Amino acid sequence: MPKKTKAAKPAASKKTKAPEAKKALKPKASKTARPAAAKTAKPKTKKAAKAKKAPVVAVEEKAQLLASEVVFEGPLFKVLRDRLIEPGGTENVRDVIRHNGSVVILAIDSSKSKKDPWIVVERQYRHAANQFLWELPAGKLEAGEDPLDGAKRELEEETGYRAKKWKPLVEYFASPGFLGESMMVFQAEGLIPGEAHPEADEQIELRLVKLSDVLKMIAKGAILDGKTLTSVLLYARKTAGRRSK
Repeated sequence: MPKKTKAAKPAASKKTKAPEAKKALKPKASKTARPAAAKTAKPKTKKAAKAKKAPVVAVEEKAQLLASEVVFEGPLFKVLRDRLIEPGGTENVRDVIRHNGSVVILAIDSSKSKKDPWIVVERQYRHAANQFLWELPAGKLEAGEDPLDGAKRELEEETGYRAKKWKPLVEYFASPGFLGESMMVFQAEGLIPGEAHPEADEQIELRLVKLSDVLKMIAKGAILDGKTLTSVLLYARKTAGRRSK
């Protein structure tokens, strides 16, 4: 019987080598699986992101002008009849008022109150509107004139005021369907009073009105002029947080 037990022990020792084969298999599986997943996933997300951004950098199309005729020309503007192919591919005829552009001045006197400064406004008769309108000082630019220089000139001519500080507030097109005039609004501060010298056809009533009162006039419909509405409301919105402190 002792001989049979000695023969059984070597057989058990051979079975202990089996776990070594299992350990060798595990690293091979992990090395091939993980890198393959990482390499295929990342490039796909990058390509998808680039495809979404592509339309943002697309070049805007422009109209192709086929012919242009001056049908009216006056001292302030001229009317052109343009035949063109628009960006969508449609051929059209457009009557357009061409203008050198205008400047608007939001002149602010904050010497008495920074929270509720005084605004320079004018009242004058506008034949196109068939009524008197409350407006900010404004005027047309001369051909090739720098907008800031034009704003300084118009403010002094119409009101007599000069300003120490100037900065642009906004530029916009009042009626781009047929009017090519752009309006550049400047904010003027540090006002210095002087003598006005308006043009012969300008009958202007000048007032200084508190910003809060101008906003009340707007709310009541007493101010109908587009440049004044745009400029005052934008300024009030931008300075609302500062004025509430």
